[in-house]
Amino acid sequence: MTVLLLWLLSAALVLIGLAGTLLPVLPGVPLVFVGLAVAAWIDGFQRVGMVAMIVIGLLAVASLVVDFVASVRGARTRGASRTALIGAGIGTLAGLPFGILGVLVGPFLGAAVGQLIGGGTLDQAARVGLGTWLGFLYGTLAKIAIAAAMIAIFVIAYVV
Repeated sequence: MTVLLLWLLSAALVLIGLAGTLLPVLPGVPLVFVGLAVAAWIDGFQRVGMVAMIVIGLLAVASLVVDFVASVRGARTRGASRTALIGAGIGTLAGLPFGILGVLVGPFLGAAVGQLIGGGTLDQAARVGLGTWLGFLYGTLAKIAIAAAMIAIFVIAYVV
């Protein structure tokens, strides 16, 4: 495999990873990490050393934790039941075929329906749905920021 193909593979992984920060079906930040790791590997970690890659890897792991915590915390702060959390997951998956609108609406509707099934009122279901959606939004924003930080650390290490 030529160096050019490796760079193209690396760039593709990073770009797909960035798209994955918005689309829950793709493991966004981990793909960014893999793409950056391939890029660092191309020259044997001479420009981007192991310390930078460890920091980038820790940020990738942190993004997984942040994503999970943000979604659950958003729902829980509004009093979500267990069925609402399950509904949010099902709503996310069900929304995927409908593109970005489905990704935005699915978790809200899933959480709200789950809360209603669990015995909640319509008002409570709406609050739980909103909390779930806000948690998803905050988690997505955090993933974007973490991915940007990973890329920035890589670029700085590569140039310096």
